[in-house]
Amino acid sequence: MQNVFIINFNSLYKILDEIKEHLSFKIIKFENEEEFKKNHDLDRLDFLVISKNNQKLLINKNITDKNCLYFNDLPLTLKGLLVQINIKLIKLKFNQQSKISIKGYELDLNSKSFSKDNLKLKLTEKEIEIILYLNHKKIKHNVADLQKNIWGYSTGMETHTVETHIYRLRKKISDFFNDEKFILSHKNGYFIG
Repeated sequence: MQNVFIINFNSLYKILDEIKEHLSFKIIKFENEEEFKKNHDLDRLDFLVISKNNQKLLINKNITDKNCLYFNDLPLTLKGLLVQINIKLIKLKFNQQSKISIKGYELDLNSKSFSKDNLKLKLTEKEIEIILYLNHKKIKHNVADLQKNIWGYSTGMETHTVETHIYRLRKKISDFFNDEKFILSHKNGYFIG
């Protein structure tokens, strides 16, 4: 669930708090910018900030119009406000998914591409799932683990599906990027090297 931080706008927070069970986002109130700075990791940009000030928030250089919503044009209906919030959140999510850095590569979930040094390789949904899963947990994943968590198979089933997908993905990356060490194999399983 995405976060919407409301800074120095108590009346708006009270309204949204009354209908929070119907919202697709979590609301968090801060009395001022200083309180927000002290209580949030400003390097993460997976949030929307709402402020009633006409002035741009000066919280830090990373916070831009992409993740801020200002109220210069009041009055605004509640429905109109929720539409604006949801549009901003959708754009934020889209932008977040467009660039995931993994071992010098960039994975774009929106275009389903994997790129490095101006080379761009198209991936399947399953190939993306494999890369994300191997990258998420920095351990070696055996075939049974991959079967269960990517394919949803129970253990004891044929392992050829996993091994075939991994083999093809490794070959694809090796042939396209000349990188044979992106996904490595070990007696305990597969991992991103």
